[in-house]
Amino acid sequence: MGPGPFIDRETHVKFPPPRDRPRRICIIVASRANYARIKSVLRAVMDHPRLELQLVVGASALLYRFGQVIELIRADGFPVAATTYTIVEGENPTTMAKSTGLGIIELATIFENLRPDIVLTVADRFETLATSIAASYMNVPLAHTQGGEVTGSIDESVRHATTKLAHVHFPATERSRERIIRMGENPEMVFLTGCPSMDVIRDADLTIRNSLFDRYGGVGPRLDVEREPYLLVLQHPVTTEFGSGRRQIEETLAALSDLRMPTIMLWPNIDAGSDDVAKGIRVFREHSRPDWLHLFRNFAVLDYARVLKNAACVLGNSSSGIREGSFLGTPCVNIGSRQAGRERGENVIDVDYDARAIREAVRAQVDHGPYEPSNLFGDGRAGERIARVLAEVEIEIQKKLRY
Repeated sequence: MGPGPFIDRETHVKFPPPRDRPRRICIIVASRANYARIKSVLRAVMDHPRLELQLVVGASALLYRFGQVIELIRADGFPVAATTYTIVEGENPTTMAKSTGLGIIELATIFENLRPDIVLTVADRFETLATSIAASYMNVPLAHTQGGEVTGSIDESVRHATTKLAHVHFPATERSRERIIRMGENPEMVFLTGCPSMDVIRDADLTIRNSLFDRYGGVGPRLDVEREPYLLVLQHPVTTEFGSGRRQIEETLAALSDLRMPTIMLWPNIDAGSDDVAKGIRVFREHSRPDWLHLFRNFAVLDYARVLKNAACVLGNSSSGIREGSFLGTPCVNIGSRQAGRERGENVIDVDYDARAIREAVRAQVDHGPYEPSNLFGDGRAGERIARVLAEVEIEIQKKLRY
């Protein structure tokens, strides 16, 4: 992979005077995707002599049915400063709104107790918005990763709302950086770092072993992922298409039934409509008894990278097929509108919720094989860049439009 466009904007940073203590950086991990996208930053903050990590774990990252990510976090050696249960059961638009409100209430108390110097929030989920609102009203400077991107679903609105609340921005791509500046943000506070999820996989051994099934269990037959080409499927609900989740997953399952390739599938995330997608998967499994499908709740970050890297094709509507998939060169079939507008590399084919179109696209991708890896979303050094900026940057709490 070439050097890519990622640069260190040290000339734009005002260096503060020496401090009598490390700067406290509070980072919120609220889901399995959150953790993958921020793990290298957690490590870089922990290792930086002028920073102190305050890690808060909450929402679906605490729940067993979503993989109990907190256990992976602790196993990786990260100390957890606080936990917060904020999920209102139901997985519908009403409970998403209520979970966001509960998140604001709980995080405000946590911030009051921890007294962070900077709060760092990730991407574009409803927990991200709760974090941003709580920090902003408490006059705590807010940093944000993955701003400036364009996608479908409510994530599009949450991402840009968070950008307008954030003081420091860490976009993953040059185009995203330009969008943030066009939104009226101070160019000197927008640092092109790349996406931290590339850092973990940059130099890792991504050889896959069948022992994966022994470590994570899951449901379904044991597949021979060392010798047989296999598919990886991640399909989440689209909040702005609430009520269509079951029909959408049924189209994907119909395509998989025709293909009959060994398939690893992860359960959907907790967004509104999750129950519909999960029910579609359960009904299919109970009625069809597929001997080619194995379902998992979650993987550790590096194990997920191994599964993704070695898949003949990743399909569904997760951003990981577009982001990490481009970095690894994994063929991807992106289904539906959830990632509409997101920058993508050559590894992606877009299709609608149509079994025939999905099937043919997967076949084309399997026949194509791996793509040339791309640095579109990062070169694998985002964590160290972000930590350095967090240690050095001076922030004015009063934000102003810059046009």
